[in-house]
Amino acid sequence: MSFIHVCLNVTDADRTADWYVEQLDFEYSWEFTTEDGTGRNVYVADDEGVELQLSDTDGQQPADPGMLYDHIALGVDDVDETFAEVDHFGVVKEPGDQPAAGARTAFVEDPDGHVVELVEPLE
Repeated sequence: MSFIHVCLNVTDADRTADWYVEQLDFEYSWEFTTEDGTGRNVYVADDEGVELQLSDTDGQQPADPGMLYDHIALGVDDVDETFAEVDHFGVVKEPGDQPAAGARTAFVEDPDGHVVELVEPLE
């Protein structure tokens, strides 16, 4: 298992990505838009390759500061197997392919309700 990224909800993904690049020497990594066109995600990475996923809220400021953070992502060998075996405290989203992101993912909650994304690259 490996740490991949932290996802932050941001009002303007381009502006926030520019800030991380210009102020903290991150590099643009990649981006994708969900298949239904409702979500745009921009990634920036540090020198070690750890990424921040900046999930664009299209200018909508979360009503609760706790909604600024979205999830952490962990790379796994097999999403379905990990999903079936992990002792989770809630299912946010069952395993499914995310072709736009090139991955199979599932989302579960940890004991305190933090969302954890399990990620397996699609081949």
